Amino acid sequence: MKRNHIVSLVVIVVLMVVFLATFQDASTYNTFLQAEKQKKETCTVIGTLVLTDSIVFQRETLLLRFTAKDKEGEVRTVYYNKPKPIDFERSEEITMTGYANDTAFIAQEILMKCPSKYADGKNTPATP
Repeated sequence: MKRNHIVSLVVIVVLMVVFLATFQDASTYNTFLQAEKQKKETCTVIGTLVLTDSIVFQRETLLLRFTAKDKEGEVRTVYYNKPKPIDFERSEEITMTGYANDTAFIAQEILMKCPSKYADGKNTPATP
């Protein structure tokens, strides 16, 4: 074989391996029940904040405790050991990456979907 053919084959094999590794690592969204079945495995749950329950943030330990409801309606206590995000109470949706234990969901990362400032139509830019 020519040197160009060998190099091309090696590049194709490397690209295939990278693609397969990326495909297998693609995360899917779980519910709290699915997370509990996969104890100690990292998973991602999308939910909403339960505003009727208390939101407790302990500044000394940087521990945030709140209650969330997933897309299936399951409600769980969530612990997040980082500073409380700004406008946390105003979030429409919370994406929590972490793991479940016997009593709660331990979030290692939180992403929030906040309401749009243009949602009510009052702050929309005027069109000429």
